[in-house]
Amino acid sequence: MTTTRHAPAANGPAGLVRSPIPRAFLPVALSAFLGLCALALLTWPAREVLFEGVAGGTTTSPLAGLIGLVADKGLLALVAITAGLVLFTWFRDRPRFGLLAAAGAGTVAAYAASEVVKLLVAEERPCRVVDVATVLPCPAPGDWSWPSNHSAIAGALAVACLLVAPRLWSAVVPLALAVAGARVAAGVHYVHDVASGLALGVLVAWLVGLAVYAGAQRLTRRSTSRRSPAARRTTGR
Repeated sequence: MTTTRHAPAANGPAGLVRSPIPRAFLPVALSAFLGLCALALLTWPAREVLFEGVAGGTTTSPLAGLIGLVADKGLLALVAITAGLVLFTWFRDRPRFGLLAAAGAGTVAAYAASEVVKLLVAEERPCRVVDVATVLPCPAPGDWSWPSNHSAIAGALAVACLLVAPRLWSAVVPLALAVAGARVAAGVHYVHDVASGLALGVLVAWLVGLAVYAGAQRLTRRSTSRRSPAARRTTGR
């Protein structure tokens, strides 16, 4: 007597669709957030010494022009990668497009959160506190330092990209770190500013992105589970 084994359905039980969210993303994002928070806390007591050591030697470095460019325009590279993923997922993988759109909402939320925290803390820019020549001009008074907006957006965009394309980590993670590091080297942020900005971007983009995606999925399931009026008349239900 022989028995026949039936292979499980590709997408699991009927009516369920495999989530496009990578399983390893949660522990990786949490580890990154905690590591960045630890870095911010450890570097805060020596913020001025670190700033002087990093930014002080940049103006005379042959890489000063490149560092200034990365600090000022480096985010555009991450935006370009994200835009490419938007186009790719729109045409090739709509579930991942939805996840990327939700992470985009998380990026906006991360920027907004960084702005609110800036106004509440009102930490002065290091280029106004430490007498050091800097690559970039010091921002206007009232444009506060902690946390770094650029770093928050860089961290959030990296999260958005990694949610839908984990294999891009070797491009987006170094880019995000380069943008954050360049903000210190160019003389407009402390180390703890950029570490905190990255941590904030990772956390908010992760939490808001997944919450928005989960909410959209619930609404979609509810709408598709409702029977049409014609079907209800036919069955009497």
